[in-house]
Amino acid sequence: MLYPAYEARVLRRMPVEGLPQHVGVMLDGNRRWAKAVGRDTAHGHRAGAANIEPLLGWCDEVGIEVVTLWLLSTDNLNRPERELAPLLDIIGEAVESLADQQRWRIHPVGALDLLPAATAEQLKAAAERTRDVDGMLVNVAVGYGGRREIADAVRSLLHESAAKGMSLEDLATVIDVEHIAEHLYTKGQPDPDLVIRTSGEQRLGGFLLWQSAKSEFYFCEAYWPDFRRVDFLRAIRAYALRERRFGS
Repeated sequence: MLYPAYEARVLRRMPVEGLPQHVGVMLDGNRRWAKAVGRDTAHGHRAGAANIEPLLGWCDEVGIEVVTLWLLSTDNLNRPERELAPLLDIIGEAVESLADQQRWRIHPVGALDLLPAATAEQLKAAAERTRDVDGMLVNVAVGYGGRREIADAVRSLLHESAAKGMSLEDLATVIDVEHIAEHLYTKGQPDPDLVIRTSGEQRLGGFLLWQSAKSEFYFCEAYWPDFRRVDFLRAIRAYALRERRFGS
């Protein structure tokens, strides 16, 4: 009974200036949540998937333009098949459900070539179905790793330069951070202003390594399935009240 009143108070006191444009969210803690409630891992992942749509609604509420959701890392692809297969099914169903809403533009980010063909096709189809939606951009990071992204960006840059007839020596004289940024999975997007991680872990784990160089971070103790609107509003308020130093 108290939470709605508290949420309303937090929202009323939310600064109107200095809200983030791009928020990255590390949806962490599904397995530990499942263990805590005495259920199997798949139940935890389903509970986590069910919390994605509410999160996007909260983001819409405060006017966020871009959200990046880390759903599956490249390291997670090494999990046993008995755990990975149901997780991929849950992710695919969740992304399809988001696309069905026709409220947000879905953009897969990650090494799709590492995923099973069916999962990769689900992600691509969701992106195509929402391509013309006039709504918040939602990056779904599946098969994502920050080091892999940077390696892929450099590889793409090298291929592009070779196609233009540039030698390695020519490229070495002109390459800068902007050239690499133009080949990231999130090219053309603003870097995240705020990165939220649930479950109490206080580390990046490879999430948006390049893009988050000047981001602010907010670590929440709640496991992802328990992450509530009030937790989100606290994170946004904490960000808005900070004096950003942009990495300095």
